Amino acid sequence: MKKIFLDTNIIVDLIADRRPFSKYAIEIFKRAEENEIELFTSSHSISTTYYLLKKYLDDAILRKVLFDLFDYIITVIAVDSDIIKKGLLSNHRDFEDAVQIFCASKIENIDCIVTRNIKEFKKSIILVLSPEELVF
Repeated sequence: MKKIFLDTNIIVDLIADRRPFSKYAIEIFKRAEENEIELFTSSHSISTTYYLLKKYLDDAILRKVLFDLFDYIITVIAVDSDIIKKGLLSNHRDFEDAVQIFCASKIENIDCIVTRNIKEFKKSIILVLSPEELVF
């Protein structure tokens, strides 16, 4: 089974139903529910998703959605001090994206990172795909 690390924007696309991007996020999560792929994200992505969406969604509903995602569908990789240090010392332009890359690198046999922000992941040692590339 393929192991896929999701960047924050894919999770936000799903929960906020940001069209046209949500159609790819929906398909990715559907494949995970059908055990075709295994999904991962960072603890940073969960907290950032909450922060971004709390203005638009009821707090209790948003918390339940996020809890259900990481309790049943997606494995959360903790952002620890080692990851923070690697991100700060890296030559990646964007610190947050560096954190995502180093979280993904903690997953044994990771296949790819999926993001809509591919240009910021150019220096990734892990294959980076757009949601469209993963789905089709």
